[in-house]
Amino acid sequence: RVLREGAAAPEALAAGAVVNAAGAFAARVVAMAGPGVHPLPVAARRRCVFVFHCRSPEAPTKGPLTVDPTGVYFRPEGGAGQFICGVSPPAEEDPDCDGPEALDEVHHHLFEDVIWPTLAERVPVFEEIKQTGAWAGFYEYNTLDANAVIGPHPDVPNLVLCNGFSGHGLQQAPAAGLAVAEILTRGRVESFDIERLSFDRVVEGRPMPELNVW
Repeated sequence: RVLREGAAAPEALAAGAVVNAAGAFAARVVAMAGPGVHPLPVAARRRCVFVFHCRSPEAPTKGPLTVDPTGVYFRPEGGAGQFICGVSPPAEEDPDCDGPEALDEVHHHLFEDVIWPTLAERVPVFEEIKQTGAWAGFYEYNTLDANAVIGPHPDVPNLVLCNGFSGHGLQQAPAAGLAVAEILTRGRVESFDIERLSFDRVVEGRPMPELNVW
């Protein structure tokens, strides 16, 4: 049921199981499974990360990832006084992205208008900082509820999904990897219950939102 895009027409590939771990473009993999297959609500969204330096001797030298209630985050990165930071853009500035060309543009106004004022209020020594770099990357955003979808697709049982982490990927990767491995080798997840993360909630239109997600 999984198709490969070829020259004239897609070519069907035989496989005992296929794991969809295609990140921001995972929905395209599900679409390759053919007509009538329920789509995966995962889209590529641009997220910009900014690097700044604070030369004040009072700047924090150690610390965890810190997230302000506004969604602005920062953490130390690299040498003394070096940090990275970011924030999710407002909905009207957060369209789905079609391809890598979306990463050619960094939204620097987010740093000037949103991030820096928030940082300065949260950490007063950050009133005097210098932006030294920035980049844009993709965020695999689950448009249903910003949470992962893990497990077999109900229309294609041998298509195993591991998608839509919406910023939780690094945190949840060990458990997600174990869950997929157990599905492939044992036919089910035995180490813990992931039923709430199944594709069923997508089909039923039953979101499972988390309040503290930006």
